[in-house]
Amino acid sequence: MFFNFSLKETEEVFKVKKSSYSKKIVKQLKKEYKEDLEKSKVRTEVNSPTDVEPPLEKDIRIKDISQEDGTTNSEQGEEEMEVESEKEEEKPKAGGAFSSALSSLNVLRPGEIPDAAFIHAARKKRQMARELGDFTPVDSEPGKSRLVREDENDASDDEDDDEKRRIVFTVKEKSQRQKIAEEIGIEGSDDEALVTGEQDEELSRWEQEQIRKGINIPQVQPSQPAEVNNLYYQNTYQTLSYGSSYGIPYTYAAYGSSETKSQKTDNTVPFKTPSNEMTPVTIDLVKKQLKDRLDSMKELHKANRQQYEKHQQSREDSTKAIERLEGSSGGIGEQYKFLQEMRGYVQDLLECFSEKVPLINELESAMHQLYKQRASRLVQRRQDDIKDESSEFSSHSNKALMAPNLDSFGRDRALYQEQVKRRTAEREARRARRRQAREQTGKMADHLEGLSSDDEETSTDITNFNMERDRILKESSKVFEDVLESFYSIDCIKSQFEAWRSKYFASYKDAYIGLCLPKLFNPLIRLQLLIWTPLEGKCRDFETMLWFESLLFYGCEEQEQEKDDADILLLPTIVERVVLPKLTVISENIWDPFSTTQTSRMVAIVQKLVDGYPSVVNAENKNTQMLLKALLLRMRRTLDDDVFMPLYPKNILENKNSGPYLFFQRQFWSSVKLLGNFLQWCGILSNKTLQELSIDGLLNRYILMAFQNSEYGDDSIKKAQSVIACFPKQWFTNLKGDKTISQLENFCRYLVHLADTIYRNSIGCSDVEKRNARENIKQIIKLLASIRALDHAVTVANDHNVKELKILIEGK
Repeated sequence: MFFNFSLKETEEVFKVKKSSYSKKIVKQLKKEYKEDLEKSKVRTEVNSPTDVEPPLEKDIRIKDISQEDGTTNSEQGEEEMEVESEKEEEKPKAGGAFSSALSSLNVLRPGEIPDAAFIHAARKKRQMARELGDFTPVDSEPGKSRLVREDENDASDDEDDDEKRRIVFTVKEKSQRQKIAEEIGIEGSDDEALVTGEQDEELSRWEQEQIRKGINIPQVQPSQPAEVNNLYYQNTYQTLSYGSSYGIPYTYAAYGSSETKSQKTDNTVPFKTPSNEMTPVTIDLVKKQLKDRLDSMKELHKANRQQYEKHQQSREDSTKAIERLEGSSGGIGEQYKFLQEMRGYVQDLLECFSEKVPLINELESAMHQLYKQRASRLVQRRQDDIKDESSEFSSHSNKALMAPNLDSFGRDRALYQEQVKRRTAEREARRARRRQAREQTGKMADHLEGLSSDDEETSTDITNFNMERDRILKESSKVFEDVLESFYSIDCIKSQFEAWRSKYFASYKDAYIGLCLPKLFNPLIRLQLLIWTPLEGKCRDFETMLWFESLLFYGCEEQEQEKDDADILLLPTIVERVVLPKLTVISENIWDPFSTTQTSRMVAIVQKLVDGYPSVVNAENKNTQMLLKALLLRMRRTLDDDVFMPLYPKNILENKNSGPYLFFQRQFWSSVKLLGNFLQWCGILSNKTLQELSIDGLLNRYILMAFQNSEYGDDSIKKAQSVIACFPKQWFTNLKGDKTISQLENFCRYLVHLADTIYRNSIGCSDVEKRNARENIKQIIKLLASIRALDHAVTVANDHNVKELKILIEGK
């Protein structure tokens, strides 16, 4: 049979129905058992109570009833299992063991839970009293012990046999005394040494009671055993015959008794059960325990002390942090108040600008339109004068082909003639006044017709222009008349943001104020630049204006500035976003490329921006690119609309006082002047662009055609010298080889042809004329050498036997 006892299960009783043969054997055992009880009773009476020692351990010898071992481990510290088998045999127990169990009945202490041996002894004592006719109940208090009771009326043999043959499998829990002894370092299993050491039972019991009271040990012990010993079952039951099993003793004896130890056989396996008795505790052990406990408490106190000091330090740090934060809260409050004020100020400023900026834009557009109208009027007058003179000196054959009431351009002849007369009178009057002015200044000898700019205006135009200009300025002065000074004065606005920068630079930087200021100052600066036009002589330099001087040192403190400080680029950014766009409008709508004065002033202001503000005025800047693009468009428009070179037969040009000759010369020199104006942009515009405009678009297209109609001699050489004088020297400085730039190849061939023509015309003339011709040839060689056309210069020198070539080239 297999018995499996889990820790969570309660005790189980397995009963096997007995056979008749087994009953006979049980009756025989009962008889022997009664004899043994009588012997045990006599022995118990002889033994003195003082000699009885409490059992420390029980040695249970169990016969193996199956091939598998069973172990019991109860959660309550006590478990019974009753097993009845047909082949079970029970033999009389040893008298000494039973006597020891009976003697233990007298020493059960209050609060101690009886074990299986104690309960069995109590049963036997009651049974023995019943058989002898003297029933003596076992004294016990309720709740302090647990007895397995039998029904008093079960007098049948079967029930008696069941009770006698019941084997209790229990393992007693360790007593409180044993647990204390183990804690203080005494082995609870060494019971023999403890029994030997106790000489006086009463004295030992008194000491134990006093110690128990001193250390306050509870009297009621838990029922769960601390350790459960394994039970070993002998596996020889089935191998032995039924009769031979009578020699196997089934006894309950105290561990350590001489009677029990002497009865060990080969068919039994002893094991120890924990005792409920308390291990003896001495003063030294208590002292040791108290000392150990004191040491542990000291260590705990030391750890608590360190934790306390740590918390104290943390508290001090927190207090300091609170004080520091409370001390700095005043500055934060002031900062918050200041930023709130700035927030309100900026909102009001933006609301003001949202209302005033459209007015400023309208005034600026009106001023630009006023200047554009004046410039367009002058350009249109020049074009009309050219058309009038060209029509006047055109061939009569073309007029005959036209209708009698129309001119060569298809205009009404009568009306056109009246307008022509008026424009001619005005044109001649202007020329006379300019001629008179040159005579007064002594520049009449060096002047050539066509080099002067006809930009004189009538008094009516000047009056109208000034009236409109004054009106715009008056309107501009009323833009901020209903606004406080702190919202339109650049100084006031600057002071607000300077205070923010000086007090709370971190928040100033986080708000990107340095990037916002140029846009904020933009409308105010444009209002001051409303009448700024660098093409006029009386125009102020923008660097001398109030806004520039006010913002010049903004953000420049004594301490070292950061490299990424946006305030350093305040003025360059304003120049980029305000000045460059204004110059773009001027160059596109107001600038006249035929005017040398305007061109010189325009070149000067752009060159100043390039040199003074290289960080923003460069080829990569968008506003700079727009400015250069506007300049190129204006020059191309001039080439297409304003340049005109008349073609007349040479017989007409022979009369140098005739109108066609003067008109031809005027147009030639105006083209040369325009060539010089274009080439003033050298260093600002790229060489490729300038060469395309000046050489391909003007020199090769118009000026060379005029050279073909000019007389060969001093006049042509003088004109060639004027043209070459317009070329920038840096174009020819870094040239390698004997050839000049490719665009000047046509001009060089014309000079070679001019030298050949002069030489041919000098043949057969007087020596004076030949010497003059030779000098002209040498001048042509110098002109070729000046533009690095050395191959053509060598050719001319070789053709005309000029030996001073090296001197001429070096003296260029």
